[in-house]
Amino acid sequence: MEKVAKQVFVEGRIAQIEEENRHLESTIGALQSILKKGLQGTPKINFAKLHQQPIESTLNTDPLLVLPNKPVETAFLPPPMGWFSKFVPGAVDGYNASVARAKSAYSDAWESYQAVIRRREAAFAVLQAEADKTNSELDKFRAALLAAEPDAVVAYYKMVYEQAEYPEGFPQEYQLAFSPESKQLVVDVQFPTLADVVPTIERFKYVKSTNQINETKKPEKVRQAVYAEAISQATLRCLHDAFKADPAEVIHVAVLNAYLSTVDPSTGREIKPYIISVRISRDEFSTLDLHNVEPIACLKRLHASVSRSPAELVAIKPLVDINMCDPRFIQEQDVLSTLDTRPNLMELTPSQFESLITNLFQKMGLETKLTQASRDGGVDCVAYDSRPVLGGKVIVQAKRYKNTVGVSAVRDLFGTVHNEGACKGILVTTSGYGRAAYDFANGKPLELITGGNLLYMLKEHSGIDAKIVMPDDWIDPAPAV
Repeated sequence: MEKVAKQVFVEGRIAQIEEENRHLESTIGALQSILKKGLQGTPKINFAKLHQQPIESTLNTDPLLVLPNKPVETAFLPPPMGWFSKFVPGAVDGYNASVARAKSAYSDAWESYQAVIRRREAAFAVLQAEADKTNSELDKFRAALLAAEPDAVVAYYKMVYEQAEYPEGFPQEYQLAFSPESKQLVVDVQFPTLADVVPTIERFKYVKSTNQINETKKPEKVRQAVYAEAISQATLRCLHDAFKADPAEVIHVAVLNAYLSTVDPSTGREIKPYIISVRISRDEFSTLDLHNVEPIACLKRLHASVSRSPAELVAIKPLVDINMCDPRFIQEQDVLSTLDTRPNLMELTPSQFESLITNLFQKMGLETKLTQASRDGGVDCVAYDSRPVLGGKVIVQAKRYKNTVGVSAVRDLFGTVHNEGACKGILVTTSGYGRAAYDFANGKPLELITGGNLLYMLKEHSGIDAKIVMPDDWIDPAPAV
């Protein structure tokens, strides 16, 4: 009996260890298949399935709406009188009284039956009205999405990303912004830290002789390699979902910024360092075969900004700050706009606009010098970043435009950067940029700042709460030849 009990105990311990090891393998396997699993599904939101059609059987959950069997009059009537019964004194009168009572009972049952039908019809009409309202709102939402309205695009992609399934430990916290001028979707996503998802144990082993469980530690370099591969796969999967979930190719450019939410061990304070930032156009994305890519190499090819050590919380600067993506344009004049005391950038004189841009970059820590204004209404400014190693000469150009800035302006800036021997070029506009402009700037020492970005920077660095209201008669200056 003791031997049997001991054998059962040992077998139980071995089974427990095998289960623990299978869980470890499953955890690593899930991290290694993030992209593969994402490519198998369809990230789109199916609006047809979201449409509601009430089902009558759901009414039966309410006892007052349960429909009884349909009353049948013959079931209430007494059996017919026999031939001899008719000759019994008083029998006919008694039978007739029974028939009258039966018909009255049938009438009451029929009225009750009809009353339930009327209640069911009224309740079903309410359900139908609610469904029609929901379906109408869905149709309006889909129309707004197809029209590339920013709020609709952001709400849609919020649903897309929140329905995605990731391994345990991924927080799946998203912030989104959409720029209608450049058709650019910016996604800030929280990724897990190394400690959140990669186990420190390689394998468990049961030692029968000592009844102990030994642990084999997973080498730290292996853990970091698994982590780097996992977050690279998650990045590509988010980009895949951005383009594949697009119902009418509303998105031309997608930007993904991945950050961590953790505690700085040196200060004990909460920090949110960015570890990956990548921008890609739809055309460039279409050239990728994500089924066969090596995720880390793919991000390198896309000129992604990647932390040199995400496991150690080494931060990078995102290519596009999501806080600067709110356009904050005033599309229409109304009575309330006359009460708005914010300066309108489109009403400033050229010299005032020059001073505004110059002061802005001075507030940001650059030494600036204005050059002669160009004939296309732009402002040329040479700035110097005094930081050692990272600093240098910076060319700043600002254009007050109503229409989207074309790629030619970005090419001109790049040429000026080379001619001036500058380390960076910054192009600022009161409007936005097209896909070709972002494609050209990708991987080059160029930074494109939209009207929304400019308003944010003025508020953040100069305390100026400005606005951009396009006058009806505004005509963009012709570019200089």
